Amino acid sequence: MYYVYVIQSLKDKKLYIGHTDNLKRRFKEHSTGQVESTKNRRPLMLICYEAYLDKETAKKREEFLKTSDGKLDINRRLRKYR
Repeated sequence: MYYVYVIQSLKDKKLYIGHTDNLKRRFKEHSTGQVESTKNRRPLMLICYEAYLDKETAKKREEFLKTSDGKLDINRRLRKYR
C-alpha cells in the first residue's frame, strides 16, 4: 500500500503534502524533526491520507494535490474540519 498524506503545522497552519509506503514511520519522521521541510514547523498533525495500490498512482495524486487546483480541492474538502 502507498499513501498520500496531508499534515498541518500547528505552528503556522500551513499544509505539507507527501507520499510514502509506511505512513506511521513517515509521520514519526516529520514529528521528530527528521524531515528538513517540516522540522521548523512542528508540532504537526496528520489531517488526512489516501491509500493506493501502487506507487505511481500515489505519486501522481501527490503531484496533483501540490498544484493550485489540488490545494483548492484539499481546502474545500477539509474546510468544515479546520
